Parts: sequence; C-alpha cells; structure tokens
Amino acid sequence: MLPALERLVVQRTLRIPAPSGPSGQGAAATRQFDVALMSVGFKLSAGLLAELSGRAEETVVATATRTLDAVRELVGAHVRHNPYFARFPVGVPDTADFWTDCVAQALSADDATRARTLAQLRAGSVNLLTLPTYGRYQHTYEEMAAAHDELIASAGDRVTVLHLGAPLDEEVTALYLALAGSVTPLGPEALSDLAVLAEHRADGPQPEAIPVRESRAVVNRARLRAGRGLLLDTVTDVLRLACALSDGDVTLRQRTRFRTPSRPHRRALLAGLDAVVAAHPAKLADVAAHREAWKRLGERLHPHEYPQWPHAAEVFAVARGERKAPTLAGRAEELLRRGEVGGAAGLLAAAAPGLLIRSLDRLLRTAGDDKELEAVLAAAERAAPRVSGRVVLSLREHLQNRTAQAERQDAELPRDADLPEDAEPDAAGARQDAPRRVFVNPRGKAWIADDTRAPLPPAVRDRLVALLDAEIRRRLPVPDRLLVDPDVLDVALPLSGWASAAGFGTLPRGSVSPVEGELLRFFTYWKQARRETDHDLSALILDDAYDTLHWLSYTNLSTVGGTHSGDVTEAPHGASEFIDVRLAELPGSFVVPQVIVYQGEAFDEVKESFFGFMLRSADQQGRPYEPRTVRMKSELRGPGRVAMPLVFQRDDEGRWQARWLHLHIKTGPLQYRAEDNRVTVAALVRDLVARTPLTLRYLIDLMTEGGSRTTLWDGRTLPRGPEPVTSIGLERPDGLAPGSCVITPQNLRDVIPA
Repeated sequence: MLPALERLVVQRTLRIPAPSGPSGQGAAATRQFDVALMSVGFKLSAGLLAELSGRAEETVVATATRTLDAVRELVGAHVRHNPYFARFPVGVPDTADFWTDCVAQALSADDATRARTLAQLRAGSVNLLTLPTYGRYQHTYEEMAAAHDELIASAGDRVTVLHLGAPLDEEVTALYLALAGSVTPLGPEALSDLAVLAEHRADGPQPEAIPVRESRAVVNRARLRAGRGLLLDTVTDVLRLACALSDGDVTLRQRTRFRTPSRPHRRALLAGLDAVVAAHPAKLADVAAHREAWKRLGERLHPHEYPQWPHAAEVFAVARGERKAPTLAGRAEELLRRGEVGGAAGLLAAAAPGLLIRSLDRLLRTAGDDKELEAVLAAAERAAPRVSGRVVLSLREHLQNRTAQAERQDAELPRDADLPEDAEPDAAGARQDAPRRVFVNPRGKAWIADDTRAPLPPAVRDRLVALLDAEIRRRLPVPDRLLVDPDVLDVALPLSGWASAAGFGTLPRGSVSPVEGELLRFFTYWKQARRETDHDLSALILDDAYDTLHWLSYTNLSTVGGTHSGDVTEAPHGASEFIDVRLAELPGSFVVPQVIVYQGEAFDEVKESFFGFMLRSADQQGRPYEPRTVRMKSELRGPGRVAMPLVFQRDDEGRWQARWLHLHIKTGPLQYRAEDNRVTVAALVRDLVARTPLTLRYLIDLMTEGGSRTTLWDGRTLPRGPEPVTSIGLERPDGLAPGSCVITPQNLRDVIPA
C-alpha cells in the first residue's frame, strides 16, 4: 500500500516524499531521472535534485520508477494514443473520398461482406459500421510512431516542477487532514482518495472539524472499522455512514442498495442514532428528507430487536409515517402560506441560518412591502456571521449574476413568477429573447430555462453585496505579503469539488486561463470495460453571435483551420481521437469540444475515459500525443451522453483563452453527432459565458484592502528577504522563504474561509 500512498501524494501535491534510503552517490541516477521526467513535461526542483543526489543509487532508481508512473498517469501518458489515420495531422483524406474508399474495400472483401454492402447500396444507404476497414485500426502503434518525426523541443513546452516533500508518513497525514478538514465538498475522486487515506489515519491526528457531511461519512467508516468513536450530530450522519458501509452514495443523491451490516456495525449504527435523537429530539425532523432510504435501511438494521435503543426506533417510526416530526422548512413554508414573510425569515435566521441564506432570493421576492423587505434583510444580517464561508460566497456570486441578469432584462416580470428548481427543460427550448437561468447539478448535468423571476431592487442588492463583502473580509486572513501570479486572477473560486474534474491542470467551472500557441490539439481516450463502445470527439466552431460556422467530427474530417484524426469505433485495448485547430487560421470566436457517447458504455461505465489538450508551435512535429505539450487532462465521469469539458474563446483583442465548463448534457435518441447538438450546445455556451463567477481576484482584492502588500509575480524574480509570503499561483515558485504559504490548483480549496 505504501507505493499507492506515495503515488497519491505525488499526484495530489506535486511533491515527492523525502526518501528514507541510505546516503550515497546518486547524482548520476538523479540526472537520468530528471531527463526522463522532462520527456513527459516534469522536472525536479533544485532542492529535490540536491536531496536525491545524496542518496544511494538504488533509492533514486526506486523513487524514479514510482514517480514516473505517477506523473505519466497524471497527464495521460500511461496509455498508448493511436489515431485512426497513422500520419495525422497530415494525410487525412476528404470525408466523402474516405467513405467511398471504405465501400470499395468492402466490395473487394469476402463474399458475405460484398453481398451485405451491395444490398445496402441498392437500398440507398450504407451503415459505415458494417464496413471492415471503417473505425478499426489498420496499423499498429509502432507503425504510427515510425511515421512521425521526433518532437522538436520548444521554449513553450510545459515544464511542471516537482518539489521535495516531507517524509511519506508526514505527507500522508497532511493530505488526510487537508481533505478531511476541507470546508468545501470534495469531488468524487477526492472523496475516494480520502477514503483510502482515512483507512490509514483513523488512529492518527484528526482535523479540528470535518465540516462537510460527505467527508465525515467516509471518515466515520474508517473510524468504525478501526474501533474508534463516531462523529455524529445528526440522524443524516448515520444514514450517510450506512451508505458508506454499503459502498453507496454518501451524498444521498443516488439510491444506495443497502447490504446487511455485520452485527457490530449494526449495533454501532443504532447506538449512534439513539444518542443523537436522545440529545436532540427535534432532529427527528431530518428523517423526512430521506424517508424512503430510512425505510430500506430499517429492513437491514432490525431496530425492533434492540429495545435498549428506543430513540433509534423513533427514527424508523417517523420514516414509516407512524410518528409526526414537523420540519423547520415545513414550519417556514406554513408561515409563507399565511403571508408572514418576516416571521419565516426570523424563524430560519434563529434555527437554520444556512437555509435562510440559501432561500434569501425567494424570500426577498415574496416580501410584499418595504416593512417585510426590511425584516428579511435584518434576518440576513443576523444570520450571515453564523453561516459557512462557502455559503456566503455562493450568495455573493448569485447576487453578482442576478445584477447582470436584471440589467439585461427589458420587461418587468410578475412578482410571484418563479421557476421550479427541479425543472429540466431542454436548453434549446428557452426563448432566445428572454433572460435565462443556467442550471448545473452537482454531477455536472446542465440545462437552461427562461428566467421568470422578478428582479431584485437595486438598493436591496447593493445592501446585501456590501454585507457579504464585509463578512468575507472579516473572515479572510490578511497576510503581510502576497505574491500573485497574474494568470490565477481569473480562476473561479472552488465553492464545490463537484464543479471541477480530477486530472492535471484542471480549474473550477467558470475559470478563464490563457491559451498561447499556434497549434491547439485536443484529444480523448477511452477503454471499454465489457461491451463494444464508441466515443466520438467533435468540435463546433461558433461566431460571436453563437451561430455555427463549421464543425469537426467523423462526418467532417477537415474544415478551415482544423483537422480530425478519424473515427475509432471500438476500444477493447483503448482508443484515442484527436482534433487539430490552427488558431491563426480559424474563423469564428468559439471552439467547443465535445465527447459524445455514440454507442456502448457511458462515461460512468467505461474502464477509463479522459479528455485533454496540448499546445504546440507550428514546426514542432512529433507524434499526435506528446506528454510534455499537454496542458490539461481531465477525467470524464458523469451523467448524460455528451461531455463538454471546456470552451476555447477568442477575446476582443484576438487572444485565445480557455473557459472551463465541466458539463454533461442529455440528448435525444438521434442526437449523436456534433451537428445534431449545435443549438443546445450554442445556447449553453452563450449563457455560461455571460455568467460571471467569483474569482481569486475578488478575494485578493479584499486581502489588499485589508492591508496585504501584493506583488504580481513575473515568473522569475521572487521577493527579497527572509520573510515568508503567501503565494497564490498556478505553480509553486522555487526558492520561497521558509514558512511561506503556497496556494496552487492542488490546494485551491484552502482559500475559502471557514
């Protein structure tokens, strides 16, 4: 398990744990290690070079082997990337000519194939998938590699520095504490990593608090298995733990098939449930939110067999409807039905401040007069200091976009108009001339709908914005010296780990980062698990009015400024598709890559699936995939049949940038080509580009207002002197003073105040 833990540390922190082997003459092996790393776009820091050079050669070799495996996987170099056309990006034929050639080869094949193809031709259409040479590799990886010249080194190639870490035990503990103590929800991959770490650290140091309930469930499972006390303060904590024990969904968004727990685990769950209800009977009200899950869990726990825990039995009585337990939300709804908006706001402010902040927009729109508005605002002012920083920032971002929406809205809408939060209209169904709302659920499923909400009065918005800014400023640390990479200013705040994707170089949804290079090449890789699977890479090219100019897909292999590598239709050993875009030649303002599940296993079912992009100069040559040119690699996991990882956008000055989406959309049964989805995709892109997230610029400005001395880092010169600094950037600068705090995408969640 130690190599797996070391791999996890390297991939999550870009630090190599300090080796524990004997001293020796490892300089030569260290130099070879550094050269091997540079071939995949990584490099040892000066401190790490010195440390490894003083270790025995066998220690260096063992460290190099494990580290190379970890970083290769990080950028997608652990698999072989083979395009359908061996000489891609040259030698890609015209689409119609290619299809004709496939038909001609089928007519020259065996009798059965020839007969089947002739029958299709007589019927007027040919299924490409029935042609023996279509979609199936006609060359080996080695033949493809031999057809390409070596990559020419460029100053623009990516170099990611790996730094020296603490000993492995300390690194594992630090990573566990960081993930378990995160104030923002972890994404699914990070939650899985936390589960691994918790199994090794259940008996070790623990964070002061585990504020995110999903994380608490994962830690509780490890504590239960280790015989440690459980961290429970709501009945839902127990339900989440039961889901974790059944390897189910601790977020409670998907149905868990409960397994019968062992007798010790059953007793622990019921005892914990009994203690929570005995201490706070009002918490029985939480049962109604997950009534069906509680019923199914009761069938596995048999609470009637344990009369010593009567309060646990009450939970299942509420779930079955045998006992009433009015919820706080229900009491607030009753007050709203009676027109007592101020009373509802006051109730929530006193008992559930987080729920008040999440419901604030609705309460403000429901208020009938200035007196009620004032009551709601006063309740918000009382509640704000008692709410998590993530919730405060979420409301601040919401108001920022409500302001923009109101400025775009021409007509006054009815005050009582609202859109059900669970509505899922098709993106193309929203009126083109109406304000729109963008919905993205925690798993990245996206849709849009007409925004029928009444605008908030400007004075109300301004008062709330000032309140929230002051509250965030109060909570933020004010470091004496800030060192800021300008490229990080437009990175969106990571208010949830679900708003990003695991991988390398990924940023939270809404972030904007520069794209500098002559040739943009994006790619996808997938490997089927049990059945034949075809994932298609495609791209829409849109103008500044979001109308489709061109597309690249298996139906259109080349267009102005772009080339597709060819369609691969099965992946028993893995398959890759690529699209080249020559940015200077490209018409339009947007390039929207998509990965479409044409047939077979979805993104959540395949053995492996990811997307990434590379940047090159025009004369670099090289194979279709070269790891040191990879700028980003993102795991593809989520619902829907179309993944939209990001969009490339040309700004007003002609410079290209990437805007991160991390979205999945649902399509109709016949929408399996880029051209079929263009209306839906264009509508989503239009409204997401119009949305303004809170970024690191916002927090850095608040820190500066608080007294921090801010220096923009030029990538070369560090502040002089022994004073520690707080560095915020896309990478960790080498040579910072001891005691410095470093924020990079690997630990970006640390910027969110508690």
